[in-house]
Amino acid sequence: MAQAPQFWDKVAEKYAKQPIEDEAAYQKKLAITRDYLRPDMDVLEIGCGTGSTAILHAPYVKHIRAIDFSANMVAIAKAKAKAKHIDNVTFEQATIEDLNSPDQSLDAVLGLSILHLLRDKEAAIARVYQMLKPGGIFVTSTVCIGDTMSWFKLIAPIGRFLGIFPFVQVLTAQALADSLIQAGFELDYQWQPSKGKAVFIVAKKPE
Repeated sequence: MAQAPQFWDKVAEKYAKQPIEDEAAYQKKLAITRDYLRPDMDVLEIGCGTGSTAILHAPYVKHIRAIDFSANMVAIAKAKAKAKHIDNVTFEQATIEDLNSPDQSLDAVLGLSILHLLRDKEAAIARVYQMLKPGGIFVTSTVCIGDTMSWFKLIAPIGRFLGIFPFVQVLTAQALADSLIQAGFELDYQWQPSKGKAVFIVAKKPE
């Protein structure tokens, strides 16, 4: 059975070379996120992958701590940052469970294309809420295949066993929103480019 870190280590090089699937939507998500960013912000990104988004946001904040549990993904991200002379992003191999960030210490957390890959997204959302300062934001972009491919949960165990794909939660957009609200967040912005596309949410911790 393919364990998640090993799966992503194996596909890291190929993943890094893939073009953005929907460039227009990606650019809109970057722009919306930057409307919330400030030069004095300390930011965490969970599941940073090969680091492209953290590097693009780096000029707009004080520091980004970007983590991923794949060593190969992190190695590629570090090389990208070095090549672009980005010195205010720290890439680390870690999971959200590994973090020792104090409560109410972060201004923003990015969780892009990651919540649907976690076995316990509620625990991750709760930890994000704890780490954020009052008024802090959690920016997510999450695949919600439960709205269009609910049958996927029937074949997912087979695919994981064969190493074709990693663990994927079959979420709906409503279930995702409910999880954020139940954790204490207020939904400040929500957008989905089209049916079947990832749901983009900016959730805010109340002041």
